[in-house]
Amino acid sequence: MCGIMGYAGTDLSREALLEGFQRTKSRGPDDTRALEVPGGTLLFHRLAIMGPQPEGMQPFTAPDGSAVVCNGELYGFRGMKRELEARGYAFRSGSDCELLLPLWREYGEGMFALLDAEFALVLYDAPTGQFIAARDPIGIRPLYYGYSKSGRILFASEPRNLVGLAQGEIKPFPPGYYYRDGVFRCYRDMAQVDHVCTDSLDEICRSIRELLIQGVAKRLDADVPVGFLLSGGLDSSLVCAIAARLLDRPIETYAIGMRADAIDLKYARQVAGHIGSSHHEIYMTEQDVLDALETVVYTLGTYDITTIRASMGMYLLCKAIHEQSDIRVLLTGEISDELFGYKYTDFAPSPAAFQAESEKRIRELHMYDVLRADRCISANSLEARVPFGDLEFVQYVMSIDPAKKMNVYGKGKYLLRRAFAGDYLPQSILQREKAAFSDAVGHSMVDDLKAYAETVYGDDWRQRAERYAYHAKPFTKESLLYREIFERYYPGQARMVADFWMPNRSWEGCDVDDPSARVLRNYGASGQ
Repeated sequence: MCGIMGYAGTDLSREALLEGFQRTKSRGPDDTRALEVPGGTLLFHRLAIMGPQPEGMQPFTAPDGSAVVCNGELYGFRGMKRELEARGYAFRSGSDCELLLPLWREYGEGMFALLDAEFALVLYDAPTGQFIAARDPIGIRPLYYGYSKSGRILFASEPRNLVGLAQGEIKPFPPGYYYRDGVFRCYRDMAQVDHVCTDSLDEICRSIRELLIQGVAKRLDADVPVGFLLSGGLDSSLVCAIAARLLDRPIETYAIGMRADAIDLKYARQVAGHIGSSHHEIYMTEQDVLDALETVVYTLGTYDITTIRASMGMYLLCKAIHEQSDIRVLLTGEISDELFGYKYTDFAPSPAAFQAESEKRIRELHMYDVLRADRCISANSLEARVPFGDLEFVQYVMSIDPAKKMNVYGKGKYLLRRAFAGDYLPQSILQREKAAFSDAVGHSMVDDLKAYAETVYGDDWRQRAERYAYHAKPFTKESLLYREIFERYYPGQARMVADFWMPNRSWEGCDVDDPSARVLRNYGASGQ
């Protein structure tokens, strides 16, 4: 990951901007640079991944005075680079992001829809004197914005960069949008389906398999060591199995759990043995979790219960990877649930309801699972890559007739399982029921967090929760604990998150008071 910041104004001092920017130095520990341009400043923290030589340092500039900072990966950039060189552009580095200014000059705002990428960027266009910002259509790379006291717009990778600089609310930059001349415009909505796919079941599964393999293959391109998070669940296991087959060598896989009852460690071992990976296990304790809680909430910039629970293990795992290895890039299994369904979407009353829920989750992903992956990984100076977020893959799966995606087969995520039938994974993993992520690292971890909240608050906790009724009021002692930590660092900024991630409570069987799949009646053997 890298960190970016941009300010379209001159009244905030360079020192003030650098102070805010320094809060996310972990995103790019290799180098930091600030560039003053007419009317503003661009700032960049570098984590060198592609073209790690000094020439790949940003901001990149053009002869006309334009400049850009980007936290991103442009897949297939080598072919685009050759095309641009044929048009007379010269490049100094092996960085994919060096292509952005030539692409801007060639295509203008049209370039965003052309990019097969996960990215967030801020660009200064010298001929017009305008600042342009944009974010990838899923929101895998983070970007936030706010306004200074003088009304000038600020952009940054994380909201903590903007606390104290922005007046009023700090907001997530909407995925699939670009900003120019004071206006946010949508260039691609990944949740929108223009044409419903009418392929046969065999054709659908063949396309799912081929597109996911392509999505993994793209994300193996790096000039630094690559590793894999392996929970033992279906999604991360598939990513690892595909990568192992593509690379034809042992890959580095990592898993974490509570020593007492880590459900997934045993399954991760099975997968690692099947694919022949070099496998590493990390154990965490109740005290490790409680000691890291405040750091994790501050790092995430959220109070959402599910996100925080699931981040505890992921953050501690990534911390260990950073400290114990030379890995710089991690592939993860996020986004499969939003496409193929959760345990609670088994209760969807109709195909239309299933599809509407999927659309909602895809549009909100950047505030939940994708946010978790970004912050837990970037806080430990690593880069996340998410194959299930491949744009072509997401577009295809979203277009499949939702009647075929619903659990009418007696097995959730049936299409994905069927697509990889064969020897990619042991049958016990391929057909294993889904466990809640936060439960999978140990049921006791969630119970420990709840128990700790009980020691913090007494019977007056509901009165304390009323302080935060302006948005997403806490409804349990655990949620109040997270919210009060959040408010210490991000006072009055709760609207950065849409609401608590919860099952659709309007569906029969989903009117529950805890976001864990453990409380649903169809959880069954998922946690075994």
